[in-house]
Amino acid sequence: MSKDPFKTRLEIAKKKASKRDLDNRKHEPSPIGTAFKLSTELVSAVAVGTIIGFILDKTFGTKPWLILIFFFVGVIAGITNVIKSAKNMQK
Repeated sequence: MSKDPFKTRLEIAKKKASKRDLDNRKHEPSPIGTAFKLSTELVSAVAVGTIIGFILDKTFGTKPWLILIFFFVGVIAGITNVIKSAKNMQK
């Protein structure tokens, strides 16, 4: 006896849906990867700001003012990047 056409179509649809769910899970980043990305963005912004401040301080002889200014600019830029990335991850 042959199967009911509705049951056959239902089985095919279930197989396609389960395959699609597996494909979608492959593209989700792991939690540790996400944490590493956010921490790297914060640390790199602070490091770049501090290095720029150090170089400018050495050039203009204004130690430690430009280091402090660019350090805080780096902190603000890093926090802004982390917030933007977190909002993009929620989408």
